Order: sequence, then C-alpha cells, then structure tokens
Amino acid sequence: MAFDNTLAMMKRAVVLLSGGIDSTTALAVARQRGFETFALSFRYGQRHAAEVEAARCVARALGAARHEVIAIDLRAFGGSALTADIAVPKDRSIGDIGRGIPVTYVPARNTIFLSYALAWAEVLGAHDIFLGVSEIDYSGYPDCRPEYIGAYERMANLATKAAVEGQKLKIHTPLIHLTKAEIIAEGTALGVDFSLTLSCYDPTPDGAACGRCDACLLRRKGFEHAGVADPTRYRAG
Repeated sequence: MAFDNTLAMMKRAVVLLSGGIDSTTALAVARQRGFETFALSFRYGQRHAAEVEAARCVARALGAARHEVIAIDLRAFGGSALTADIAVPKDRSIGDIGRGIPVTYVPARNTIFLSYALAWAEVLGAHDIFLGVSEIDYSGYPDCRPEYIGAYERMANLATKAAVEGQKLKIHTPLIHLTKAEIIAEGTALGVDFSLTLSCYDPTPDGAACGRCDACLLRRKGFEHAGVADPTRYRAG
C-alpha cells in the first residue's frame, strides 16, 4: 500500500478558536486553504465559559488536528464585564454597539491570545496564525483593527527564533473586511454548522443565549441579513 503523505505535506496553522461565528468561520477558511489546523482556545475566567465547550464541538466538526484549551485567569485583573462583576450591556441599538469601546472589552485579550498562538506555532513549526477578527461588524474593540494585527505581526517577526532564522510568520485575518452577514454567508458556503457555535456574553448555565447582549444582537442581525436561518438556542422568555 502506498504511503499517504498528504498530511505530512500540509502546512500547519494555529487558529484562535473562541467557539463563536467568526473564529469558527476562520477555522473553516484555514482548512479550505489547505492548512492542517491546530485550534487554540482559552478558559480565561470569562463569564461565558460555555463558549469553550462550543469550541470543542467546532474543532471536532471541522477536523482540527489538535485542540488545546489554555487556562489563564484574567479575573485577577478584572476591568471587563466578561471578567468582573460588571453588568453586561443589554438591548443596545446597533448604532450604539458600534460607538466607543464597551465594558465587554477585555484589556489586552487579543495580545495575550496571540502570544500563546505565536509560542505554539513556533513549537509546531507553523508559520501561519488565523484570527477571526472583523473591523466592520465588531463591538468597538481596538485589537480587532488591521493596524493592530499588522503591528503584532511585525513584532512577532522580530521576537521569534523561527523568524530570525528566516521563517517569517503570517497572521491571517480572512474576515477583517467582512460584515457579520458576509461572514455567515462564507461559513455557510464552507459547510459550517453554526448551531454548534456560541456568541452570547451572558448565556444561561446550560449555554442558552440571552438574545439581548451586543454579541447576540449582532448575531441575530447577521443571520437576518444573510438570509440564513438562525440556529441559535435562545433563553426562554
């Protein structure tokens, strides 16, 4: 029998996977582009820790070669409605969601996550990281902007043994210029089962979405504008 070296020939990529719509679609895009994918998630003290189980389901469904969940506790610092005893905003208008930096911003979160992804990529011999950020349909987070991603990539290529020896790192943001509706359409075309995903900032203990936080409102709007049925399980009442 001939040896199937397809996997041996595939380039590896680390994909930051929260279990939401955007990171799930980014994982599907990485797979579609021919990468062997290594998914990385975090249990960081977030009140919506149910997203970690969603990420596990997504990683299995999309055939990640490996899925790691890293435990860090950003509650030690707080400063966010996701990691401290601060109310999650509810029932805001779409206009308000896109204005200013909300209390659901977690200080330096993407910088922390990307640093872990960078370390793992070096160990794996991977030169690619995928991140599902969008500058259009996002909630005002400064670490979702192209300027930030470009700056981090430049730093990474100064800071690692692999880059110094000529193996430059590329951070892929395939969704950066897409609206939520366009992201959902892209994921649907790639066969993503969005019923596995969770976006809510304040879900019930069994993972039902509140339907009222910024993430839920953007998710509802995205499915509506994409013309795709919303498979989300929302909290009763």
